[in-house]
Amino acid sequence: MNLQQRINAFVKLGDFLSQFSNESIHIKNNVEHNGLFFDGFKHQIKLAEEYNGWFTKENILFAVEGWANLLTENNLITWLKPYNIESIQQKRVAIIMAGNIPLVGFHDFLSVLVAGHQVIVKQSSNDKHLLPYLAKYLEYVEPSFKGLISFTEEKLEQFDAVIATGSNNTARYFEYYFKEKPSIIRNNRNSVAVLLGTETPEELKKLSEDIFRYYGLGCRNVSKLFVPRDYNFNAFFESVYHWHPIIDKAKYANNYDYNKAVYLMSEFDMLENGFLMIKEDESFSSPIATVFYEFYDSLEALKETLNSKKEQIQCVVSNGFMENEIPFGKTQKPELWDYADNVDSIEFLLSI
Repeated sequence: MNLQQRINAFVKLGDFLSQFSNESIHIKNNVEHNGLFFDGFKHQIKLAEEYNGWFTKENILFAVEGWANLLTENNLITWLKPYNIESIQQKRVAIIMAGNIPLVGFHDFLSVLVAGHQVIVKQSSNDKHLLPYLAKYLEYVEPSFKGLISFTEEKLEQFDAVIATGSNNTARYFEYYFKEKPSIIRNNRNSVAVLLGTETPEELKKLSEDIFRYYGLGCRNVSKLFVPRDYNFNAFFESVYHWHPIIDKAKYANNYDYNKAVYLMSEFDMLENGFLMIKEDESFSSPIATVFYEFYDSLEALKETLNSKKEQIQCVVSNGFMENEIPFGKTQKPELWDYADNVDSIEFLLSI
């Protein structure tokens, strides 16, 4: 199986996923193997939603639609063009996936297979329904994938390299356990937004997508704001208010109530609007239903601060603040070449 065959298979997978979105779920006549897989995938979405209370149908379909938009021939060719993939020696690569948002490990899965390796996946128990089903679809549209994809809940064995994602604590365990293997080890990171005070209501509305999508559980979700001294939060609260139905979700509401009680009992100063709290805090990682903020006096000094803490930061969201910033509203819509932790996984997979 050559590179073009692998690309073609993922393009067909993208076509299959394009039938599922929040706008509609509808069957297309030109998609291969719909008779075998269309209704089954609807069932997997339902199972994923029932199994994990954070995986609402809306968020699952948002993730699915995102991958449908990315898995086009043009995107895949553009992404892979800089690499010399055809001449690699096939290895067996283990992936240990997180389970914080739906299909969060799909980019690693895609990268390993499109690079020409075998993959053995150890999924999080929180996200175990969707990917194995999509792997079966891949094997149907490209039978050469059979034997190259496996899933396990047991101890990982007989692999040549590993990509593992977890918390700061589990990352230290991974680094020790896999010290003899080529590896990419990822730990906790958070994303921040830098507000200049000149943002339009539309920009702030887009920022709310970066904050609330997936309930803020992703490393690309904005968990902290940097704002000018004496920043007025009124425009921010007005622009995010359209997300107020989120408080009707029981798991989110429970976290909101709990964290609000903690802040009140601790007599912390905070602002809130009935579904979101903002609190001045130097930390990057805020609890669910909370966004931290910190004042700055100098943009240059802030750049130095963020550069010094770049190992803790996944994305910087702003408009005109720094190079490589992410536009408002785009954190959960990365391109194929936007690598987690800025570690080029394809380059890694070609080096093992």
